[in-house]
Amino acid sequence: MEDLKLIAGKAYLALENAGAQKAMLTVSEQETHEFNVDGGEFSLFRTLFDHSLSITAYKDNKKGSAFINSFADQAIEDTVSDCMKSAESGIADEAYDIAPGQGKEIFRDGAYEPDIDLLFERTRELMRHIGERHPKILMEQMVVTHTKTHSLYRNTNDTEFESFQGSYSIMLMFSGHEGDNTTSFFGSNITTDRLDRPFIELGSLEKDLSDVEAQLSVTELQGKFEGVILLTPASLNEFLWSILSNFASDGVILEKTSLWLNKLGQQVADKRITLSFRPNDPRIVCGQRYTPDGFRAEPFDLIKDGVLESFLLSLYVANKSGFAPAKNISGAIVMDGGSTSYEDMVKGIKKGIIVGRFSGGNPSANGEFSGVAKNSFLIEDGRIKGAVSETMINGNLADLLNNLTAVSKETVADGTCVLPYMAFDKVIISGK
Repeated sequence: MEDLKLIAGKAYLALENAGAQKAMLTVSEQETHEFNVDGGEFSLFRTLFDHSLSITAYKDNKKGSAFINSFADQAIEDTVSDCMKSAESGIADEAYDIAPGQGKEIFRDGAYEPDIDLLFERTRELMRHIGERHPKILMEQMVVTHTKTHSLYRNTNDTEFESFQGSYSIMLMFSGHEGDNTTSFFGSNITTDRLDRPFIELGSLEKDLSDVEAQLSVTELQGKFEGVILLTPASLNEFLWSILSNFASDGVILEKTSLWLNKLGQQVADKRITLSFRPNDPRIVCGQRYTPDGFRAEPFDLIKDGVLESFLLSLYVANKSGFAPAKNISGAIVMDGGSTSYEDMVKGIKKGIIVGRFSGGNPSANGEFSGVAKNSFLIEDGRIKGAVSETMINGNLADLLNNLTAVSKETVADGTCVLPYMAFDKVIISGK
């Protein structure tokens, strides 16, 4: 393993000598152990090594950036030179900046050193469990990894953050097969820092496998109606990121196209909705500890009891817009469970569908969305009637948040986020 402080020091000195007025850099090294399973058989075991140096420098309010995968002295000198040339040829903007001094801190998270033998046994166990419990599932691909990352962030405001993180991940792609019947592919991912439980018990993996098997027998929905969509945690995550991208992200705030631009402190969602970013939540594995701009990552509520509390902004866009930068940009969304069980949620739906995942284009600026509900099930009179194929759903993302009907008590934690099931009314659902 490399001496990251030595490498950072060389780059830092080169930046000073080149005339950088402000600068920040991240140097990191990564080691990944990986098992691959293809078609139900182990096909690969390998260990991968990677290291990188990224530099951002400012001179006369101009920004330059450069990236390299080498720690050689000449490569560092050349990269700093390229970075400064980029800055000198850039356009001046007073909004460019780095975080004020945050001091020094070392972060240690997760399982930094892997237990390869136990990881292999857990992987074999998962294959066996799938074969025994879900015989109609064909595992197209399984990638099981342990990744450890050592990184060092440093800037010219005397901030130095050093991080040691290690985690296991299980990425599955599978489909259902029975005779001539097949389903579409479905993916399920898990991140963990412990190997004390069978993988099939983590996240939503067991339910995902069962739902795909149930997709082997589907019917085509007839007609069009306005009804309820019950989003699984995975599909809810998709919708939430569409909402954040459309209404709360850098681009739409900078371009002033967001419907929420002037709604800070106002109600934008049902009062039961609190959307938080909590990288320090114990259910989040190896959460973000510092932002790319050099701030310590802190938890915050983007929406609290339906009220818009913050946007998801970088320091640059915050300076341009006058809003505050996000306290973290980790992606670690946490939404607490509600007061209704999943079973009672289904019972309370007159007509609608469960959406396992969504396939559609980018929503319009006003939040209108349209696409195909995949891995979905029809609900009528409080009962799941069976799987449906290629069903269209149309609605508006801003309206969706205000048409909430129920939030499940149950939540699913996959290591990257924690989300419940949520049901929303007044969505147009179309079949043939």
